Amino acid sequence: MNDVIKISGIEAKGFHGVLEKERKRGQKFLVDVEFHLSLRNLNDQLNKTVNYAEVAQVVKNLITGEPRQLIESLAEDIAKQILKEFKKIKKVKVIVHKPNAPIPLKFKDVTVEIERSR
Repeated sequence: MNDVIKISGIEAKGFHGVLEKERKRGQKFLVDVEFHLSLRNLNDQLNKTVNYAEVAQVVKNLITGEPRQLIESLAEDIAKQILKEFKKIKKVKVIVHKPNAPIPLKFKDVTVEIERSR
């Protein structure tokens, strides 16, 4: 199966982090998701695929929801929830970006990337 839908840059404010100031002030998180499913014989019918707007909302709800210390845990929870709610998805890749991570050096981004499947 090589059919893939990708959503890049789902952005929301979350309160994730090990440091107290991260959990108190919050910061921007971005999430990319890529999900694998069969797109054969769609006949232009939404009910034969996955509504990517609904997937994006699941991601946003988890970004803005219960704080986690680790973005690794956030990525895992996003993957689990997507597989739980969308039975047509066989495999999901989640990339969590934390561009304002508390690193005392100049850097562009910190990401965690995971893949989970049924």
